[in-house]
Amino acid sequence: MSGRKKAKPAVDPRQETGKATAKEAGKATPAAELAAAEGAAAKPGGADGTKEPRRRKRAATALESRIGYRFADATVLECALTHISALKGARNRAGSYQRLEFLGDHVLGLVISDMLYRGFPKADEGELSRRLADLVRKETCAEIARAIDLGAAIRLGSSEANAGARKRPAILADVCEAVIGAVYVDGGYKASEALVERLWHERMRATAQPLRDPKTVLQEWAQARGLPTPVYREVARSGPDHSPEFRVAVQLPVLAPAEGSGRSKRAAEQAAAAAMLSREGVKSAGRNG
Repeated sequence: MSGRKKAKPAVDPRQETGKATAKEAGKATPAAELAAAEGAAAKPGGADGTKEPRRRKRAATALESRIGYRFADATVLECALTHISALKGARNRAGSYQRLEFLGDHVLGLVISDMLYRGFPKADEGELSRRLADLVRKETCAEIARAIDLGAAIRLGSSEANAGARKRPAILADVCEAVIGAVYVDGGYKASEALVERLWHERMRATAQPLRDPKTVLQEWAQARGLPTPVYREVARSGPDHSPEFRVAVQLPVLAPAEGSGRSKRAAEQAAAAAMLSREGVKSAGRNG
């Protein structure tokens, strides 16, 4: 044996630089977090050389054309379109649409309230409240999402995608609100206001006559047919304490139950009543559109 120590293999400075850069980039922007989260699917050439990022970019660009708004910061839109299932690790929850959904929900409520106030100058507070509840409920947001083909742009984990989550009303509604929140972050209130007006205007104007409470309409309809007063029961509650969502079922004898969701029990009951009336073909259900 020569007794000489073996020389350590030389380290390519480019490799060390690449590691440092990747580590720093992972902390720098939401886009870097999203890219890191899907690293397992990337090819050796890097994220820019994969088909998936290019597909997502095309889908996002097409969505921008459909909603009539171009994002200055593409990472904000990417975050709004990302379901938690597409991210890895609890630390990355902020990279999903959940925070933007929270913001978008309140932006939507404010814009719709202003639209109703200006659009129905003779309506009292009760009617305005009922119209608002109908226009911002989850079912309505899901319908808007389907109208702009939002599902095609949502980023999902493989299990959720295979389970048909792109068509799931709850996810479509959440992402719809998240996109509104993203437009608010990227372009300010005026941009988000213009977006909501474009997407909700026709629905808001569809019913110009005074709007009656769906629960009242359902009760009158049931009594006219010799049925008892509808019974409402809470079947689920989800979301954080500061912004819960309720799911309520309404029941009448000889009829299948109908369900509705809302940010309060009252709103969920109204949505459930509207759903039953719509299903039974009662056109005076109090819905816009």
